[in-house]
Amino acid sequence: MSLRGVKPEAIQKRLKALFYGGAGVGKTTAAISFPKPYLIDTEKGATNDQYVNILKKNGGVVFQTGDFEELLNEVKSLLTEEHDYRTLVIDPLTTLYNDLLDKAALKVGTEFGRHYGEANKKMKHLLNLLLRLDMNVIITSHAKNEYGQNLSVLGQTYDCYKKLDYLFDLVFEIQKRGKERIGIIKKTRVETFPDGDTFPFCYDEIATRYGREVLERNAIAEKLADESQVKEVKRLIELMKVEEDVWQKWLDKSNSEKFEEMPYEAIQKCINYLTKKLQGEAA
Repeated sequence: MSLRGVKPEAIQKRLKALFYGGAGVGKTTAAISFPKPYLIDTEKGATNDQYVNILKKNGGVVFQTGDFEELLNEVKSLLTEEHDYRTLVIDPLTTLYNDLLDKAALKVGTEFGRHYGEANKKMKHLLNLLLRLDMNVIITSHAKNEYGQNLSVLGQTYDCYKKLDYLFDLVFEIQKRGKERIGIIKKTRVETFPDGDTFPFCYDEIATRYGREVLERNAIAEKLADESQVKEVKRLIELMKVEEDVWQKWLDKSNSEKFEEMPYEAIQKCINYLTKKLQGEAA
């Protein structure tokens, strides 16, 4: 078997960022200041005049929901349909995650933290879709105290799904100091945002550092697997008795929960692979 490594090349990735901080520090204002925002408002806060005006100015819209399944469906539509929006804002995700935990507790109970496992499955599904979405993604979260030894308060962290920050290249804590709002870089995979650095927290500053042309380009819709492809890949898997851990890796690699969510080209590669293997076995 030949080696398959290739020389790495830098790519321009869409911004995926988490904003967290206390009430009134400017998380929502900053998030909807990004280009053409599609705001998913989970606390019905976007009816305030200041937010309405910013959304109108930036060509944005708002969808209000407190239901996680509605959120998933909206993200799927943004992933697969042609539209003019460039930034998805979920504000805040904390509310929907807490609702997920409550529903999971009723379904499976809380013994040994079972409700966390149940809720986190749905969160992983959401994060997989967000990774594929060709839009800037900004999630806001409430803040909570972070404790050290003897319950000493070390500072603040985000109040949501514990592994939420794995998705993001950038995590900012937002603070208000006097009349100024600042961002503190808590996690970074971006060279122009050094770890621990502080900066004036606004869209223009982030755009200058990240690349305005990346943040403001049009979104490209993704074509999903069609019905015939799904039927064919399932037929081949059953016919060839492909083990679950094998085809599950195909789903994981494409950040898909099920075959119906796989990208068109990705599922076709699976079909081509299985067809060739079947023909080889027949020969």
